[in-house]
Amino acid sequence: MSRGDTRICGAPPADPDESAVQNAADVVDACFGQATEFFVNLVFGTEVQVPLGNPFPEDSMLWDGPLVVLWAIIAAIGFTIYFKAVQFRGFGAALEAVRGKWTRKDDPGEVTHFQALTAAVSGTVGLGNIAGVAAAISLGGPGATFWMVLAGLFGMCTKFVECTLGVRYRTIDENGEVRGGPFRYLPIAFRRLGRLPVAIITGVFAISVMLFGIIGGGMFQANQTYGAVQSAGATIDEMQLSDEEREALEAEGISVYELEGGPNTFEFLESELTALIFGIIFAALVALVIIGGIKRIGSATAKIVPIMAAIYVLACLVVILANITNIGDALSAIFVGAFSPEGITGGVIGVIIIGVQRAAFSNEAGIGSAPIAHSAVKTRRPVSEGFVASLEPFIDTVVVCTMTALVIIFAWPADYEASIGEGHDNPVGLTANAFDTFLPGFSVLLAICVALFAFSTLITWSYYGIQAWRHLFGKSEVGDTIFRLIVCVMIVVGCIVSFANIIDFADSALFLCIFINVIGLVVLAPVVKREMEQYFADRKAGRLMEDPEYIPGPEDTAAVTTWELRGEPGPSVGTGYKDADDVSGPATNPVDTVSGDTEAKS
Repeated sequence: MSRGDTRICGAPPADPDESAVQNAADVVDACFGQATEFFVNLVFGTEVQVPLGNPFPEDSMLWDGPLVVLWAIIAAIGFTIYFKAVQFRGFGAALEAVRGKWTRKDDPGEVTHFQALTAAVSGTVGLGNIAGVAAAISLGGPGATFWMVLAGLFGMCTKFVECTLGVRYRTIDENGEVRGGPFRYLPIAFRRLGRLPVAIITGVFAISVMLFGIIGGGMFQANQTYGAVQSAGATIDEMQLSDEEREALEAEGISVYELEGGPNTFEFLESELTALIFGIIFAALVALVIIGGIKRIGSATAKIVPIMAAIYVLACLVVILANITNIGDALSAIFVGAFSPEGITGGVIGVIIIGVQRAAFSNEAGIGSAPIAHSAVKTRRPVSEGFVASLEPFIDTVVVCTMTALVIIFAWPADYEASIGEGHDNPVGLTANAFDTFLPGFSVLLAICVALFAFSTLITWSYYGIQAWRHLFGKSEVGDTIFRLIVCVMIVVGCIVSFANIIDFADSALFLCIFINVIGLVVLAPVVKREMEQYFADRKAGRLMEDPEYIPGPEDTAAVTTWELRGEPGPSVGTGYKDADDVSGPATNPVDTVSGDTEAKS
């Protein structure tokens, strides 16, 4: 930077022809971009090359990409093999649990299996399916859909493992309130390393959860909600044009606002000032709600999520059925693009990375977020909630993401063709344009669905983020309020920065979560397997309504807990295990080698 150059973060000099808000937004985006570049290099900078070896050419690679992505893939495949494809064998057991077939009224916990599922789904089914899919196939072509679906199928097993552990190692206080999730089971998984390493590892994990909650759960949602509103406004204006004028716009690849003398009722949505105002209003609405806890989230999402999902899935089905004769060509494009991509950076491996990243962002398998919500379930058998949780990636990625991809491929809008291999600056707008091709004006209804999806996701992730914040700074009203204010401020920022920076930063935080969390899952997998085998045996024998036998875990080995060091008893909670008072299992004396905190959440 030369002397006298006053640019901040490399942002372009202030343009006197632009508004002060636009120039300020450019500076904010540039600074956020620099932070994103640093974080992306930190997380994805370590790359691994795995050569295919003979008889393949010398430069042929089985893998040539980031270590963290490879680790997520290996873990998901490894879990599927180790648990003998339980995500498919246990599908019936999952549906039984969701219906409450084996639930007792006196089961410990706060919410039903169905409420826990909908609370977690509210943080997965949403913009990851609408904007995330569009981002995937604009970067990786139709073939990215294949790898998203495959990642979703294997991710079902990862979700099964982490949510089983979330329930097994939860704590329930004397008031019946629950705390669980990775901040309970990770200290047990890493306990052999010693208290300081455990504190560092779980601390880094907590920071990554907070970052993803703020960026992926906050900024991303706000950014794409506003993008959906912009797209809806443009659609309303385009509906005032004749068919010939609309065809001309599509042929030339320009927006309605670039048409001289064209309708411009909603052109004001294109300004940064409007984006800023929208962000402030959206943040204010979120602020009114995020003072609630898991009970309120479970109650609200149990009503909202099915309605949102039904509207969106119904629209997808209408488009797919209307184009049923083209389904063969669409599936062919997906399969061929998965193994023979054209114009995609990195070739097949590049498409795999894109597909896995978008699948992980969408279904959150392995992040450690879902176990927080699922740990509140009313059950005496932890693995029952593992079965329920495995349905999430199936619903989210295998079903809903595939539907979205088919709609876009059927439509093949002009802006999709132009963005393949490069990415789209407003992915939700790409999806909206695809729907409008078959259902004129649907982008207006889609904007409403997107807003509801985003709102419920923001509420859910604010709760997850609070748990991470409390792990680092303890529980206090002042601390909780500070975190919530940060979330609200970043919602506003999310409306004025570029989508590319947001998604890159969110991906980095997400895969840092996965890297740490999955190591813990691998260590504790044998415990989950014994829980699973016991459940299947009791289900076959008709004993699922009885209290299960306690299954020992690594927490039962001799160790000094922080409660023992302080001369305090561990928390007393109801477990459902037979003879629970005679064992030192997690439910009667949970091991927390870092904090020993058993306070209930808000």
